Amino acid sequence: MSAAEEAPQTTDETADEQAEAPARELRFAYVAGVTPGKWVRRWEERVLDVPLRSFMSDDGAQLTVLRDGSADLSFVRLPVEREGLNVIPLYEEQPVVVAPKGHEISVFEEVALADLSKETFLDVAELGGPEMALQVVATGAGLVILPMSVARHFNVKDTVARKLTGAPTTQIALAWPSDSTDEVIEEFIGIVRGRTAASSRQPSAQQEKPKKEPKPDRRGPAVKKPKVAQRYAPNPDKGRGKGSRKKGKR
Repeated sequence: MSAAEEAPQTTDETADEQAEAPARELRFAYVAGVTPGKWVRRWEERVLDVPLRSFMSDDGAQLTVLRDGSADLSFVRLPVEREGLNVIPLYEEQPVVVAPKGHEISVFEEVALADLSKETFLDVAELGGPEMALQVVATGAGLVILPMSVARHFNVKDTVARKLTGAPTTQIALAWPSDSTDEVIEEFIGIVRGRTAASSRQPSAQQEKPKKEPKPDRRGPAVKKPKVAQRYAPNPDKGRGKGSRKKGKR
């Protein structure tokens, strides 16, 4: 081995390598029907030094993206296998029934599940997911039950969706690996849960802000004005309102 190969790295070389190292990036996935725009906007307003990247995953891969490291967090549709994960339920979704265009449910604003007992319901998972299931519904093969947000997201032509009562609701949650929590992830969780930028539970609010140095006094030293001798006796009636002088003999 030559002496050049054995020579340690210089300070400049180490600094160059650190400069080339990629900056921290927070990545999250979300299933169809979740609209993460408001959380992205709040992140970009509060956190300027950590880029945020998002992408949509289907229901079958909502946990795979966490297991293989593609995402740091994932908005999932419950139920999911929680082994090795932190899971925070966020909100429930309104179920709808989707039928082919012209079906009798189109004349109602909402439908009870009990009134559809004679209908043929299709299995969304067996058909390859919501989008493919809606394509099949459009052919008149049967009906499906989906979260309203999912039906609106795909919005397949020649189908009609109505609110469904008496059906189990679905729930959206935020999940991430239990062993990967840090301040960046905690910051994102706080934003999703609605904490303000000034909340004491936000890592960014706990950081000590540098104290501002006092501005120099440009007015110069204060000069005291000399006292002026009073030439006249004070007026005893000064400051009294009208009619405040006592009446009496003069």
